[in-house]
Amino acid sequence: MRQRSLGNNGPMVSAMGLGCMGMSDFYGHRDDQESIATIRRALDLGVNLLDTADAYGPFTNEELVGRAIRKRRDRVFLATKFGIVRGDDPDVRGVNGRPDYVRKACEASLSRLGVEVIDLYYQHRVDPSTPIEETVGAMADLVREGKVRFLGLSEAAPGTIRRAHAVHPITALQTEYSLWSRDPEDKVLPTCRQLGIGFVAYSPLGRGFLTGQITRSEDLAEDDYRRHSPRFQGKNFPRNLELVRQIEAIAAEKQCKPSQLALAWILAQGFDIVPIFGTKHQNYLEENWAALDVELTASDLKQISEVAPQGAASGARYSEAMMHLVNQ
Repeated sequence: MRQRSLGNNGPMVSAMGLGCMGMSDFYGHRDDQESIATIRRALDLGVNLLDTADAYGPFTNEELVGRAIRKRRDRVFLATKFGIVRGDDPDVRGVNGRPDYVRKACEASLSRLGVEVIDLYYQHRVDPSTPIEETVGAMADLVREGKVRFLGLSEAAPGTIRRAHAVHPITALQTEYSLWSRDPEDKVLPTCRQLGIGFVAYSPLGRGFLTGQITRSEDLAEDDYRRHSPRFQGKNFPRNLELVRQIEAIAAEKQCKPSQLALAWILAQGFDIVPIFGTKHQNYLEENWAALDVELTASDLKQISEVAPQGAASGARYSEAMMHLVNQ
């Protein structure tokens, strides 16, 4: 029960993975020593799926993960991503899926991570100016050369997923999915299931909001990007806080943390779903991993869905500019 297959014929990984992004970027203060300790504690607990990307930092998160897994490589299923291009302006994002860039990005990630092969290589965002067949064709070349084992996409639309899968088997599709982001249930998740592609749910705790630990914007560091996220702003904040309060009430009945309830809910949506929670602290890591022990009955799941149906969250999940890059 603590392992799941990524897709019908994919590799076995831990039932939940550790997202490492916040250790280096976006969520305020960083503490590399504690982050490395958290990654190593995750491996001790049985969490072998580690998720990073070249855009996190940028570049520094891959270096951090590389240091953490040194001499532990055989215990890790390592996932990283390419495709989001960041420049001097931290608020500007570009996307590049050209074949020559795919190879360049992979070589750079291998070097930063200090490994010879990447277990799962994602296209972080679909490049609308490059046919997906060309991007995935270049990714497939990396598989044939032994630099990558499995291929993935992130935030891709159903039609794009099908076209990519026709070029080379896609092992996993990573998309935001949680009690306040349930839109993949409409088309993306059914497409993955039809094709036998594993589904990796990122931000399963709503960027920390579903933990109940954030009760006002002042709880976030000055440089925390969530201060500029629509769901954390204006009237959206108190409306979403009310949603969390209802989730907390159900969690209290189950004698668990709201974060554990949110993770247990995702785990209960299908054995083809692997959530990746993000944390840079060992205590939260252990708390989240314990969600595997939370059992939800059919009645519990019905009650949770009534509290958090599709569209329950107030506000878009990204800024308008970033929303143009999702579900492409």
